Amino acid sequence: MSDLIRNSIAEGYRWVFEHLFIINIIFSLLIIFFQRRNPTTVWAWLLLLYFIPVIGFVLYLVLAQNFHKDRMFKMKEIEGELKYAVRRQEESIFRKKLRLRDPELERFKRLILYNLNESEAVLTDNNDVRIYTDGEDKFRDLLYEMEHAKRYIHLQYYIIRNDELWQEIEAVLIRKVKEGVKVRVLFDSMGCRGMRRDDWMRLRASGVEAAEFFPALLGKFQLRVNYRNHRKIVVIDGRLGFIGGFNIGREYLGRNHKFGYWRDTHLCIEGSAVTSLAVRFVLDWNYASKENLFLDDSLFEIPKYVRAGRDPVQIITSGPDSKYPKIRDNYLRLIHMARRRIYVQTPYFIPDDDIKDALVIAAKSGIDVRIMIPCKPDHPFVYWATYSYIGEMIEAGARCYTYDNGFLHSKCLCIDGLVSCVGTANMDIRSFALNFEVNAVIYSAKTAQKLEEEFESDILKSTIITRKLYSQRSWLIRVKEQFCRLLSPVL
Repeated sequence: MSDLIRNSIAEGYRWVFEHLFIINIIFSLLIIFFQRRNPTTVWAWLLLLYFIPVIGFVLYLVLAQNFHKDRMFKMKEIEGELKYAVRRQEESIFRKKLRLRDPELERFKRLILYNLNESEAVLTDNNDVRIYTDGEDKFRDLLYEMEHAKRYIHLQYYIIRNDELWQEIEAVLIRKVKEGVKVRVLFDSMGCRGMRRDDWMRLRASGVEAAEFFPALLGKFQLRVNYRNHRKIVVIDGRLGFIGGFNIGREYLGRNHKFGYWRDTHLCIEGSAVTSLAVRFVLDWNYASKENLFLDDSLFEIPKYVRAGRDPVQIITSGPDSKYPKIRDNYLRLIHMARRRIYVQTPYFIPDDDIKDALVIAAKSGIDVRIMIPCKPDHPFVYWATYSYIGEMIEAGARCYTYDNGFLHSKCLCIDGLVSCVGTANMDIRSFALNFEVNAVIYSAKTAQKLEEEFESDILKSTIITRKLYSQRSWLIRVKEQFCRLLSPVL
């Protein structure tokens, strides 16, 4: 019997190899005609099929499932009320009633209108924005604010590691539950694959509610690698919210020897924009938990604010459930609107053609374009693809830097010292179209200039990549760059 099975398997292998050409053609037709994709992405997948047939198609099934056809998040319960607020603000813009305190910001009204139409992102102008670039500072304040929660804590992260940082946060969450505070934790299955089921069971047993986004179908084997919830949101009592690049893990405190100091950008927002973060969390929670939190009006009550902040903010989101890549479109529009300078910090710089061309045109037009990336990779393929695009920016006249003081994970775009876009989205194709992201667009010279000052301080800890330095890279690096760039649409 065992000989029969072995012979059958051998016959199967023989048949596959004899018909490999036909199988590859069928797989190629499936990719080309049954999925509406960017042509560049299609060619990248066809290249993989050509060089590694069959295995390439397996990778396609794992990495490239398309969820665009399904509107995953519904919010019918508040849709009417939200659309009313959006229409009212649109009317204010068209009738020229909307006035921004800084006259220089008036030219960004078209972007505000786009975000209203596409993201239903209402502009609020009473926000106080705190900036964090250091994990110790961010998590110290997060723990403090959670300790003072009165009604609820909503916590959402892409990565949560069961280390000393999480144990400290978990202790606070459990203590607050005992005080009567409602605590919900939303985590991504792929990002938190290092957590054990027992860890979540222990948390739930203590009274903390936990929901998993896109759980793995086969134990820890995750078929949906691309479509991950990359958002990091914390909302406390509807009073304040955190948004940005830090996940939960010791490396984000700079305690990992591989990465060293961790340089990121995170925001704490106190003001009416927090309601938009609260809605975003609830939409994600409802999808993951199959619960309807919109029935609880208290989650969206606007409290009185202690701080008298004056920053106008829009919260924008994007993901594979969106018809358009809204955060990417914001980046593109902001780059086009720049007149003096563009500062970009991103761990992964794999722009699509429109973003790349816009930056090249800006640099060649005399705009001060500066791009900062890490000096070391956390994902080697992505890093070398990044380095190839940096070469084009240098040729165009942009000033490009590698951050040498550890690992740079900041996702920040500043325009003319007036507007900044900060959040979870990298400047790469994955963040533009494949993952669920959230950013804050801040129309404030005060905040933008603070972020620019941080950028300029980082330059002192960075190496500028000159044309001469870039031209001296080894042949091995050049090969890595070209190979990884070919695969960049699918990285």
